[in-house]
Amino acid sequence: MLSKRIIPCLDVDKGRVVKGINFINLQDAGDPVEQAIIYDKQGADELVFLDITASYEKRKTIIEVVKKTAKKVFMPLTVGGGINSIEDIRNLLKAGADKISINSAAVKNPDLINESSNIFGSQCIVVAIDAKRTSVGFEVFINGGRTAAKKNAVEWAKEVQKRGAGEILLTSMDTDGTKNGYDIELIKKITDKVNIPVIASGGAGSPEHMKGAFEAGAAAALAASIFHFGEYTIKDVKEYLKKEGVNVRI
Repeated sequence: MLSKRIIPCLDVDKGRVVKGINFINLQDAGDPVEQAIIYDKQGADELVFLDITASYEKRKTIIEVVKKTAKKVFMPLTVGGGINSIEDIRNLLKAGADKISINSAAVKNPDLINESSNIFGSQCIVVAIDAKRTSVGFEVFINGGRTAAKKNAVEWAKEVQKRGAGEILLTSMDTDGTKNGYDIELIKKITDKVNIPVIASGGAGSPEHMKGAFEAGAAAALAASIFHFGEYTIKDVKEYLKKEGVNVRI
């Protein structure tokens, strides 16, 4: 049985780590390279690096920061934000990323999932899904959560799997940054319909919340605030999960 993964997320805006609530009210949380080194030493299984304003402001992900981070850490690094083409993906993999996360570009051009997974392998391609409860159920949002995509999140998850995505990074916009726990209903709906790993994101406030995400079918739990501001270390979380019978790598 595969170990459950604990993944800190570095949301980066203009080269600084930031954290907000429901995708707004961003606070500075430090230097991304320094944060990455800390998490690597604490035993994080992977790191997700998201340039959260890149797709909205039409900027490319900051390749130099990715290069610096990749040189300093030994855990797998997933990078996303403003990635629109095969060339973008190739450049980030060359810069040291192990996986690439695409969101807005995948919705606008679903063939990008097929093309990129064929060229680089599905293990490199993560499709991020930002979902929010609306009158149509769980709806997909793009451009940093600013634009409704008029897609059902469950149906979109099934499609990205079919198109060759190796993993789904699933963020609940309703719970993001609240520290009230992951959206268990959303996680269950998606994990019931796909076979590829799902990373739960949005709402982690405690190790108990991560356990809940794993029980709902998530392969990995992603968190930002609780790690950035020192409420818990990766070690704290893993030791709790181990005691609760969750298979984690310590």
